[in-house]
Amino acid sequence: MYRTLVLAPAFALAAALLAAPAFAASSQCSTAPKAKFQPEATLKAQLKSEGLNVKRIKTESGCYEVYAIDKAGKKVNVAFNAETLAQVSNAEAGEGN
Repeated sequence: MYRTLVLAPAFALAAALLAAPAFAASSQCSTAPKAKFQPEATLKAQLKSEGLNVKRIKTESGCYEVYAIDKAGKKVNVAFNAETLAQVSNAEAGEGN
């Protein structure tokens, strides 16, 4: 029984470490050429379907930086990888790069 208790946390840690690169990939801006970027209109339509009123989309260093208003009227600033449209963890990811 003691082995089971020791192995279970070790297995969970190993699984988390193996999954970490998958999560990290979506938290970066694209390094692909602009020709590979998804159209801004695709992102805008996606966000509109989620209830956001998009005011502006800027392209900066492989990210789309979105300025929008949510359903509650609150300002939203979020960034997306321009190639995959995966949300980036840092809303200012493309700034200064």
